[in-house]
Amino acid sequence: MTHSLAALATEQSDPRYSGIDTLPTEEIARLMNAADAAVPAAVGRAVPAISAAVDAIAARMAGGGRLLYVGAGTSGRLAVLDASECPPTFGTHPDLVQGIIAGGEAALVRSVEGAEDDAGAGAAVIRDKQVGPLDSVVGISASGRAPYVVGAVEEARRRGALTVGLACNTGTPLARAAEREIEVIVGPEVVTGSTRLKAGTAQKLVLNMISTITMIRSGRTYGNFMVDVVASNSKLVDRAARIVSDITGADVPDAREVLEDAGRDVKTAVVMIERRVGADDARALLAAHGNRLGPALRGA
Repeated sequence: MTHSLAALATEQSDPRYSGIDTLPTEEIARLMNAADAAVPAAVGRAVPAISAAVDAIAARMAGGGRLLYVGAGTSGRLAVLDASECPPTFGTHPDLVQGIIAGGEAALVRSVEGAEDDAGAGAAVIRDKQVGPLDSVVGISASGRAPYVVGAVEEARRRGALTVGLACNTGTPLARAAEREIEVIVGPEVVTGSTRLKAGTAQKLVLNMISTITMIRSGRTYGNFMVDVVASNSKLVDRAARIVSDITGADVPDAREVLEDAGRDVKTAVVMIERRVGADDARALLAAHGNRLGPALRGA
């Protein structure tokens, strides 16, 4: 892993920011805001690669596979963040989308020195997770060279999993290790080498796309509604009732009542109202149509 850090775009020093320590706070904030504004365009240039990766991930997930993100440092924290949002938003089992960070859970709140340099540990976590041909592993590294991430991706590919490398540089070891590459080139950071800035923002945007579109492809939305939302607190119960109301046209109080009868399951409540059936029959209809709301509403 001798790929030179100094040659990477994310490690370059941008002369536009060489005097930021002498500037007024508002001017620094405007410079940062202007730099951040360039990130969506960089992500946009990578949309074809992102879309192809999502389709491949969704196909494997439809066959029973999992999605595992692997990262180190900021990339690992973003991986865990995105994965942890899937169960409450889309009603997934916690094992379906997993975030893995070099150094383990302790590294979420405090840097674990040297963890990202251990390629063997990256390979070991893939073995421990018993990754197989139905699974998809997305390695995330701004530099594209973190040995832990590259080691994980190499082991995952050896085991037949779909592998994707997400980096903010071109021609990286991670890209060479993965079957598919997503390169989002955001250039030098406002603070030289601080890839929690533009690179981190880019990675978050890409992970948003990967998880959200995969869930859409998996039937966990109806239109733009999160119909698999887990109504586990008062805010989410209110949101679930409004979703039922918006889809069916029922008044919110009526929608909330049916939602409670449905065990706070949005899909079941919608089918109950639209097909005029009880909860058990609604669940049976959903089960007969792969738990996809659209087909359950249209089907015989």
